[in-house]
Amino acid sequence: SNISNLDVCTTFVEDSFSNGRLCQCGGTRDTHESVALGDYFSTAIVSHWDSSQHSSEYPTDAFGELEFAGASKRHSKFLRLSWDTPPSIVYTLMMAHWGLPPPNLVVSVVSGEGRAKVKTWVREVLRQGLVKASQSTGAWILTGGLREGVGRCVGEAVRDHATAASSVSLNKVVALGIAPWGLVHNRQQLVNPQGSFPARYYFQNTSRDSCCLDNNYQAFLLVDDGSVGRRGGEASFRARLEDYISHQRTGIWGSGSIDIPVLCMLISGETTMLERLDLSLRNSMPWLVLAGSGGVADLVSDVLESLSSAPPVLSSTEGEGEAGPSVDLKDRVAERVRKHFPSETEIDKLVERVLSIYLNRDLITVYHGEQEGPDDFDTRRCCAFFTMLKQRVSSEASPYTEELKLAVTWNRVDIAKSELFNGDIHWRYQDLEDSMTDALVNDKPQFVRLFTENGLNILDYLTYGRLESLYRSVADSSLAYVLLQRRLGERQGMTGSQAMLMGPPSADVSRVLEDLMGDVCQPFYHSPLELENISSQRKALRRVSKLLRGDCVYQDRRCLFPWASLFVWAVLQNRKDMAVFFWEMAGESVLSALSGCKILRELSKLESETETKLAMKELAQRFENLAHDVFSKCYQSSESRSFTLLIRKSPVWGGTTCLKMGMAADARLFFSHDGVQSLLSQIWWGDMKRSTEVWKLLLTFFCPVLMYTQLISFRELEEPGKPDEVAQGRDNDSTPDTLPKRPFVVSRWRQFWFAPVTSFLGNVLMYFLFLLLFAYVLLVDFKPPPPRGPAFAECVLYFWVFTIVCEEIRETFLVGSMMWRQRMRKYIQDVWNKCDLTAIILFIIGLTCRMFQWSYEFGRAVLCVDYMVFTLHLIHIFAIHKQLGPKIIIVGKMMKDIFFFLFFLGVWLMAYGVANQALLYSYDPRPAWIFRRVFYRPYLHIFGQVPVEEIDVRKEWDTECTDNVTLIEGGAEPCRSHYANWLVIVLLVIYLLVTNILLINLLIAMFSYTFSKVQGQSDTYWKFQRYNLIVEYHSRPSLAPPFIILSHVHLFIKRYIRKVPSVKILHFVLELTGKAANRLMTWEAIQKENFLTAQSKIQRGSDSERLKRMSVKVDSVLKQMAETRDHDRRLRALESELEYCSSALSWIMEALSQSNMVKPTRPPPTLRGTSQYTVHTESIQTS
Repeated sequence: SNISNLDVCTTFVEDSFSNGRLCQCGGTRDTHESVALGDYFSTAIVSHWDSSQHSSEYPTDAFGELEFAGASKRHSKFLRLSWDTPPSIVYTLMMAHWGLPPPNLVVSVVSGEGRAKVKTWVREVLRQGLVKASQSTGAWILTGGLREGVGRCVGEAVRDHATAASSVSLNKVVALGIAPWGLVHNRQQLVNPQGSFPARYYFQNTSRDSCCLDNNYQAFLLVDDGSVGRRGGEASFRARLEDYISHQRTGIWGSGSIDIPVLCMLISGETTMLERLDLSLRNSMPWLVLAGSGGVADLVSDVLESLSSAPPVLSSTEGEGEAGPSVDLKDRVAERVRKHFPSETEIDKLVERVLSIYLNRDLITVYHGEQEGPDDFDTRRCCAFFTMLKQRVSSEASPYTEELKLAVTWNRVDIAKSELFNGDIHWRYQDLEDSMTDALVNDKPQFVRLFTENGLNILDYLTYGRLESLYRSVADSSLAYVLLQRRLGERQGMTGSQAMLMGPPSADVSRVLEDLMGDVCQPFYHSPLELENISSQRKALRRVSKLLRGDCVYQDRRCLFPWASLFVWAVLQNRKDMAVFFWEMAGESVLSALSGCKILRELSKLESETETKLAMKELAQRFENLAHDVFSKCYQSSESRSFTLLIRKSPVWGGTTCLKMGMAADARLFFSHDGVQSLLSQIWWGDMKRSTEVWKLLLTFFCPVLMYTQLISFRELEEPGKPDEVAQGRDNDSTPDTLPKRPFVVSRWRQFWFAPVTSFLGNVLMYFLFLLLFAYVLLVDFKPPPPRGPAFAECVLYFWVFTIVCEEIRETFLVGSMMWRQRMRKYIQDVWNKCDLTAIILFIIGLTCRMFQWSYEFGRAVLCVDYMVFTLHLIHIFAIHKQLGPKIIIVGKMMKDIFFFLFFLGVWLMAYGVANQALLYSYDPRPAWIFRRVFYRPYLHIFGQVPVEEIDVRKEWDTECTDNVTLIEGGAEPCRSHYANWLVIVLLVIYLLVTNILLINLLIAMFSYTFSKVQGQSDTYWKFQRYNLIVEYHSRPSLAPPFIILSHVHLFIKRYIRKVPSVKILHFVLELTGKAANRLMTWEAIQKENFLTAQSKIQRGSDSERLKRMSVKVDSVLKQMAETRDHDRRLRALESELEYCSSALSWIMEALSQSNMVKPTRPPPTLRGTSQYTVHTESIQTS
């Protein structure tokens, strides 16, 4: 209320048409403080009412929030203000106090009298063209805001699109009504000098138009010029507000890079609109005219089209040096003014106004709604702004930069391609830099692709500082923002630093990626922060905080792998199209796709929103499919190179490999590929051929001399650097390239015994011996506690288990480069490691207890149970088998069905068991027998063991029983109760019916469903799990327990005494540098391009794409037909002109022939083909 005033008419200026009853402001005589003076003849000196002279300003008495009675609960903002209020104050009020989102576009819809009926096609243009297009850009739409005419249509369209739009849509259309206060119906309901929060407004909710405020608008500016019931009082304020907004910047508080585009849209209108149109054009405001909507819109479009072929001809008037339009041009304009407004009297004034408008015709764009569809509306709108920008651009800026920024703001890549990137303009890096950032932040991948194809060098663009600014632009509602802020808070809490509150630096991004990727790869962005040699987390955080308090020189350095960094940035925000484009541009396509899959699947586990979680899983599956398909192309091209691709150490992704990343990402489809399985099989068999029969392997295992014969075929040694040679160096202590030349006997011995399949075979045989020894000890040779026991066989068993424990410790703590906490976490996550850990713990408990007399039997029982656990480990061992492996997967899935079945069975067991026990025995305090009869006996009923003699009291029961309570409490068998024994029989029948028929068949049905569901994918699951088993036996020593202790001693001497570094941590890893790495990356990039080309061909050949291309062609034909009709109209006009010229020349020739002044020397010429021309002209006119 302190920033706005209102106008009240205080001087009565008589309206001649009201017989002195009304003022020209529309109010009655008694509402005015004074009357305009008259002369001696009672004639008023003041004959025209002016708001600025005859009204006074007072503080506004109507402002606040508006609640429409009977409509939605959403409140609208409103303000009553004076017509001369500065627009800067009003704009600040709407942005700061009302909280309206900053506009990327303002469309001011100017129309005629509100009660005029709106044509159907105009409604569709407003709905499908204006509002839908504005929704994609985040626009303000300015109208009168009343429930009449065009304003009502706009309000309904905004309401419908807001209802259909997604709740997470960031681009929201704001409908702003600017109406004259004196015209608003029931306006007195809004008056409250202290403000209304809210004001309850009653309006006529009917299908007829009225001057009530429309409840579909977000805000209302009610302009008061002192008049009552008059239209047009708000026009001057509205024009000034539009001009002010057009000079403000887009974005929050003007943070954008371009001025807010303002477009005036003319629909119908009276002749008073011509003045508004002319003044606005002189201020370089673009206009979009809807031809065919009636009124002034039809007049302007008609004048522009009819005079386009005849530009204004300037003629000098006699005696003056001024120039003006020719008389003929004025006549033609006057003719069209009379055609559209035949009742107008001041034709000359209108003609002058139309001619002034015609001089600024470059700012006017005509839209033919009846000929063009609503989809063309957006194109016409953009063309109107581009025309305006070409005239507004300064000499310092690039002439097309503003147009490009506008196209990016509206996400119109089609117009950018056709108008700005058609080859006529040479774009510089500086021109594209800001627009590139805008496209990245606002998720516009098509523009990012367009810029990279037209001169933007990503190496110059992406520095570490700009990458950090991109991470600061992450949406507050996204999971990535939450993770980054969490790491930022932890860093500030640990270091006590409050630096960089504005957003996360590269260190926080690195920690988030480390949380998501785990130990799969080395940390990201440690090189620019100089954190490579810092192992302590606290020291690293202090180093980062110290670096951020300085000049942050690293922020000006180029990002080492820009496309991969942008790919990670897009994946963290779950931006589908942007991430796929960056994947196409990044190198190492297979590994990049697997990395994106890994990040997305980890994010989906943390995401709470179901829709977002599903989108993440779908995108992760898409990246896995891309990795699978690209690798298929690579495998088809070259088998050996594709193997190298799988185990190549990546400098981009922290030294990881495709196999390692695929395993971490749970990429089962990728591992099921024949190429991956072929490499794993090659590693599994070592230097032996994969076609070797198992019986030959077993025979050679027991008779090693046969390895030097031709019984087993070995592959020829390949060139150094091949992946299979790297794979064979399992137990070596030096790299394959530096292996010394060994004698044939030694080399063949190593080729056989160091192959993973040989190690596996040895472990299987020795494990069977271990189980046999364990069974022998439990069944035959389990001696009493010391000093009489244990026996020698039992001591051997203890030593055997000790070597197994040593191997588990070696695998967990001595293999790899992770910290011990990460190793323990990884060890516990595996199901079979949990099984091994349980077996070892039970064995230690049983061993400890059997050494004492008081716990001897308990220890023996624990060891018996432990034997079962050790035996179950055979399932894991035989998971490598091609036939047994998939079946084991199916059995594992069926175990989940068992738990559901046991739940239902447990409910029926308890229900029937308790009721049966209570009905048969009125009193039985023995807990053991209660448990047996409540749970155990009903369970046996399922398998047919039904004790009828005990249940049916009519049957003879030979067991001695008693009804004496004292004897029963002493342990005697209680007698059966004869009461309601029939109910016991009925319950037994129901129980057997439910369990044996319903539940058992339900379990069978669940098993059948699980089998049919998993059968198709069990092979994929098995191939995925096969990798872990191959890695396990690839890294194991050749000797199996208990002889593996010799290998452990040998490794201890080498690692900790001789200090020989191990290469076991480099298994399945090949590090390529120089030309070899470049050749492999180039080959992979070519295969990716071939895959994308094939995909685009398939997509172009799909039915949907064909229909889309056909639709484009049909639209093109329709436009050409419209142009043909326009050319036909022009030809007809030209023919009429030629006809006139021909008749005039004939008249001149006739006059000259009758005159004696000129004597011709030859007869007049005749037109050749006159008959043909006449026939052609007649045919054209007929058509």
